[in-house]
Amino acid sequence: MPDVLRVEKHQSIATVTLNRPEAMNALSAELRSAITEGFRDLSDDDDVGVVILTGAGRAFCAGVDLKELGGEAGPTLAIGAGNPVAAMEACPKPIIGAINGFAITGGFELALGCDLLIASSAARFADTHARVGILPGWGLSQKLPRLIGIARAKELSLTGNFLSAEQAEKWGLVNRVVAPADLLPTCLALARDMLSCEPNRCVRTKR
Repeated sequence: MPDVLRVEKHQSIATVTLNRPEAMNALSAELRSAITEGFRDLSDDDDVGVVILTGAGRAFCAGVDLKELGGEAGPTLAIGAGNPVAAMEACPKPIIGAINGFAITGGFELALGCDLLIASSAARFADTHARVGILPGWGLSQKLPRLIGIARAKELSLTGNFLSAEQAEKWGLVNRVVAPADLLPTCLALARDMLSCEPNRCVRTKR
């Protein structure tokens, strides 16, 4: 697995960490491919029952790498780089999003690919597709209104404004907000609760 993505497994829990902290975990072609491949592998791994997705550093994910998209660094955005959210949606195991910081645009879409979200008090969400001149292509325009309502989703997508972790909890976007130091322990506790259930029943419930 490339260094841009870390996958650690312990007691049937896989913790997947986006590992480009110097770029706020922006979704380069390499990282998109790594996420896609990683979730495909985890889907087929019978030793993994629950997945936790988080980011290294101060961001969960800042979205598509705009420098790469603009041709300043490496290849341009390509479908061939993989659709990480589709790979997440195809994963039969529950996915807990541990939102440690900024989740912006494509990073927001990545968060919405999780089954439930636990947010650090440092987390911030924003849909800036309209600001950067692209359209959401990984399901945000459908998922976000279902979670928080059409009017609130329009407010976020038409302004590009940031949503705090506390407001995200009030709107029903995240399950709970915890202190940064408590984020991964809370997610691990939830993962263990899920593992205490009958495995096939969890898979069928998610489906």
